[in-house]
Amino acid sequence: MSDYLNLSEAELRKYVIAHPADEEAFQHYLSIMRAKPGRVVVSTPEQLEAELRKRLAS
Repeated sequence: MSDYLNLSEAELRKYVIAHPADEEAFQHYLSIMRAKPGRVVVSTPEQLEAELRKRLAS
């Protein structure tokens, strides 16, 4: 199904929530989220804590 390709980000999020078995739509949504500027990836709870402290201090 490729109907999700024409949805806005908010509509796509709702679609993915309503259709959890649609792996292609989910992967498309993830690609949109990953492409956003300013995205921070953390791998450990310590990295998350450090990032939160940094953002709260700003």
